[in-house]
Amino acid sequence: MEGRGATDCFQPVATGALPSQLPSRGDHPVPRLGIAPQGSPVSTNKFYTNLFLGSQGQGVWTHPYSITWSKGSGNAGSWGMAVSHIDANRRADGPQNTALPGAPIHYFINPIGIQSVILSAVELGPSTILSTSNLKAFSANAVLSPQAGSSSNITFPLVQGMGFVTGIYTTLMPTLQSSVFFRSVTQVASLRVGVFKYRIILEDNKDWLLYAMPSNNQDPRLQLVSNTQIQGLRFWSGTIQVAKNPAGSEGEATYDKSAGIYPISAAVSGSTLNEIGTYTISWRSEGSISHSRPPLLMYALPHHTQSFDSATTKRKTNLRLQTTTKGVATAVIADSWTMQERSLPLDIGFAPWTPRTRSRTALSAAAKQLIQQVAFSEINQDYNAQTNLPSMYFSGKALAKFAMIVYTTHELLNETDLATQGLNELKEVFAVFATNQQMYPLVYDTVWNGVVSSGSYITGDSGQDFGNTYYNDHHFHYSHFIYTAAVIAYLDPSWLSLNKAWVNTLIRDAANPSTQDNVFAFSRMFDWYHGHSFAGGLFESADSKDEESSSEDAFFAYAMKMWGHVIGDPSMEARGNLMLSILARTLDSYFLLSSDNENQPVNFIGNKVTGILFENKIDHTTFFGANPEYIQGIHMLPLNPSTPLTRKPSFIAEEWEAYFNISSPYPASTIAGGWRGILYGNLACIDPQESWNFFAQQNFDGSWLDGGASRTWYLAFAATIGGL
Repeated sequence: MEGRGATDCFQPVATGALPSQLPSRGDHPVPRLGIAPQGSPVSTNKFYTNLFLGSQGQGVWTHPYSITWSKGSGNAGSWGMAVSHIDANRRADGPQNTALPGAPIHYFINPIGIQSVILSAVELGPSTILSTSNLKAFSANAVLSPQAGSSSNITFPLVQGMGFVTGIYTTLMPTLQSSVFFRSVTQVASLRVGVFKYRIILEDNKDWLLYAMPSNNQDPRLQLVSNTQIQGLRFWSGTIQVAKNPAGSEGEATYDKSAGIYPISAAVSGSTLNEIGTYTISWRSEGSISHSRPPLLMYALPHHTQSFDSATTKRKTNLRLQTTTKGVATAVIADSWTMQERSLPLDIGFAPWTPRTRSRTALSAAAKQLIQQVAFSEINQDYNAQTNLPSMYFSGKALAKFAMIVYTTHELLNETDLATQGLNELKEVFAVFATNQQMYPLVYDTVWNGVVSSGSYITGDSGQDFGNTYYNDHHFHYSHFIYTAAVIAYLDPSWLSLNKAWVNTLIRDAANPSTQDNVFAFSRMFDWYHGHSFAGGLFESADSKDEESSSEDAFFAYAMKMWGHVIGDPSMEARGNLMLSILARTLDSYFLLSSDNENQPVNFIGNKVTGILFENKIDHTTFFGANPEYIQGIHMLPLNPSTPLTRKPSFIAEEWEAYFNISSPYPASTIAGGWRGILYGNLACIDPQESWNFFAQQNFDGSWLDGGASRTWYLAFAATIGGL
């Protein structure tokens, strides 16, 4: 890329038909509940999925607000759409872990069911139906209708970061309700023709603003009829917006300037030029405006404001609202934001890498001798027994393990004959999957437009393979196959002709970069607003979307970068570089908690990692157990060249000291099983000598290796980085 023009990061991977070995089926166990027909695929992993899953009664988080269909609940007994915003002092804290320095809390959760303001109508009752339309990467319309087939409704355009919650009414009698109770509602002078403004104070002492824009520009005559209800005129059409105001007259003035306009969708674009990556989120907006168009108000998360370019920085305001799990959001007056990442990891390749040493391949004679002995043993293991499993995740981990061994043997040890032996074995077991002959073959699901395991279809178990059939964890699962394919193709480019389309299909499923590819949803896993992926798929969740393994999220971006490199797709490689840089920022901001972290609660950051980050809570645990090595280790694996980019050395040192040092509460030397190897592999990023000493010991126990890890790679990583 040096000396050339900018590279577009969002060119399609492909737009054509799927590989012939992938059958299609249209009987996915999760129905499309209330989703209006649309011309593009519906994403399965975005913020709005609770609107069409299960009871449809769980919340969606646009940040800083959450929105929930009330369904007759709460003091108001409403059937409208409840709006909630939670301040930091309303969070509930879990018990403390007194074994750790600072005794951090085990979890924190934001209360749900607080219906501060509800946008509803007199006509909404038990027969109300919730439908959705226009579901895209950053947005969806939620529509409440009094009954099926009604031409009257309220449409809520829900967009991540929206500054107001907006309801568009069609021939209904509006009611605004509150289960917190209205203390006062005061109409104030109109801002401009057709915009009617009200100040609301709730019984929790919080101030809200209400703006009504009737279609006929006439006074909507909203009246407080009880401490739970404001009521308007019958057969009313128009737009109502509400927003929480924590900033008095200055905040009110900021909201006033943007009242009447609302976003309806967003798009992301981006490019790289040399070491600089730039991406822009742009919004389409609408509104009933009689005169000049007001500016759009949107809320930015901390990682956005950190990376704003100079023009966007000037659009920030002093209006700020707490988010549930992402720190404090800042209101920005702009129709688009541009962010820059100024140190793209262009030189990360297959070889061990750190920001200090950069890429390294040299080994001392002594190190090479030991690694050769280990590699000979590991490269002669039973590949099929370890890879042909009823799980895309565990099969992929084992494939990637062997790929790292083969790469190390070929490139770092220069043992070409031994590497060729391993490469041939690796091709053979990879072909089981590329020809779709594994225990649970993949299928293309025509209901939700994705490539999923047939496991849940066959077993009836929604949790089979961690919910792959239900779109859980696709970036985790498929990253290992993509990385393995990149290594094979790097060592044997002729292999590409028969396998490129299959590997590209995995990328299109998990990370389709273009709406031109209508076979898959755009960017299924990676959320370009949040700057990281969400792993949860088609499962209703009270705390909405979540991600556990931040490191496997980054591994997907790395694997995609390397695959793009070996197949000669500059857009894919550039996108991988940009995603890695964004992830380095967001993981540091939200997941990997250094002592100076300003976004997570001060009484939580002593845990050093989030555990599981949901949109509404953070729980220092895992889905498979609460051992400290599980919780910390799931954010370490697999060790790969991008690990030192996304896990800062200073953070690793803090975490090691808090947990795993010999004098810490959970010494790594006492940890059982493969987690011990994961911990010591991670240690190589800051203390390669100590890591080497662990893996080089004569009485090394193979049970200390995780199924996705090898002693060969761990030794090579420590030796090259440490100059050993």
